[in-house]
This record gives sequence, structure tokens and C-alpha cells, in this order.
Amino acid sequence: MIRATRFLGFGGPVVVAALILNAVAAHAFAPYTTGQTGYDVSYPQCPGTSAPAGSFGIIGVNGGRPFSPNSCFDNEYAAAPPTASVYINTGYAKAYRSRITAGCAAGGTQAWAIGCSEAEYSLKQVGGRTPSMWWLDVETANSWSSGNLQPNRDAIQGLFDRLKSTGPVGVYSTANAWTRITGGKFVPTGGIAGDWLPAPSCTGATAFMPGTAVWLTQVTSNNVDVDTAC
Repeated sequence: MIRATRFLGFGGPVVVAALILNAVAAHAFAPYTTGQTGYDVSYPQCPGTSAPAGSFGIIGVNGGRPFSPNSCFDNEYAAAPPTASVYINTGYAKAYRSRITAGCAAGGTQAWAIGCSEAEYSLKQVGGRTPSMWWLDVETANSWSSGNLQPNRDAIQGLFDRLKSTGPVGVYSTANAWTRITGGKFVPTGGIAGDWLPAPSCTGATAFMPGTAVWLTQVTSNNVDVDTAC
């Protein structure tokens, strides 16, 4: 789902305690109805003036990596069903230090500030709209620390902390990617929403974050990402 324009690599530092919502409580806040099907799109679907069939849409804010724009975001958001969600590309790299915003600079570690600034950048790209929720796309195709995983956890926590006041925040990933990037047992502290993962159906789909619930599954059919609410 990352829709990356380039492979940045899985190469070269927060908070591990978590307030974990149980599955029933978490799903009660989801902006989706069990059994609904929707779609996700981003810059590969430009110009984005027409939308795939679906009860809901999830629109990519970025151009495949942090601090990049999806030039068709406005079209795709306008074409989506009401109360669209959005997802943002995430990552950690020391090179992103130059992108730290003033509002995020004093909030935590440098990695936390990078994640916070990725969220700040994406909030500006959304342009004052109010998505029903935000999804953090956490995949190995973007840059992450491979030895010390703490910067990765810090960056994800920074993203979550900056966005959580806007509504539910969930994570798109896989068990393998989540383990490689975070160590596997990490859950952002403060009440993360559900998981979104590639799976043929909700039946048997397993959350990759401990103690959380699967909210959405994704399959690709005829080059369209089809998402099902669990």
C-alpha cells in the first residue's frame, strides 16, 4: 500500500508503555460499519477525479514517503464518499532532521520530533479538512533504523501524539513489518485505534499490535485496493 516512488531502505532512536483499548471499546469508535467495503487511493491514481466503488474511501496524503505531497489529494478527497479517512507515509531517517518544525522541536527525542513533523506536514497537506480518522502507513519500503529500533518507535509515537487530538489514529502494517520496524510488542501510548492489514478477509485476521483489534482488511483486485471493515 505504500505506493512508494522510490525505495529508501531499511537502514541507519520512546515510549513503550501503552494504554491499550480492548477490542470492543476500540471498535465502538471506528468510523466504519462491520461488513462495509471501501477503497484506498493515492498519487498512482491521479488525476483522481473518479473514485472506485465503495461505501468509504481512504486517501493517501503523501507521494509515497514522508514530507512529500500527493498532488491529486484534493481531487481524490472530493471524489470520495462523505467522511473519508486519510493515510500518511511514515519513516525515520536522520536526514529528516532538517524538516523538524518549530512546534515539534521541543516535544521529545529527535526521532519523536521527526515523527511529529511528518504529521504536521501532512496536516497542512490536508488543508483544514476533517478526515474521519488518520492511518499511519508503517512499512519497510520507507527508511527506518535497522539496528537500534528505538528511533522508529519514537517517530511513530510522535506521529500519533500530533494527530490524536484530531480523532482516531490507527496503523496500517503487517506482523512482519511491525516486528522489523518496532520490535513487535510496541503499541503507541495514549490509546491507538485499530489495525489495518492486508488479508483476504476479516475471518482469521490477527492484529499485529498487542491488545488491539483489526478494523480493516485489504485485498487488491484488478489494481484496486478493496478494504473491508471488520
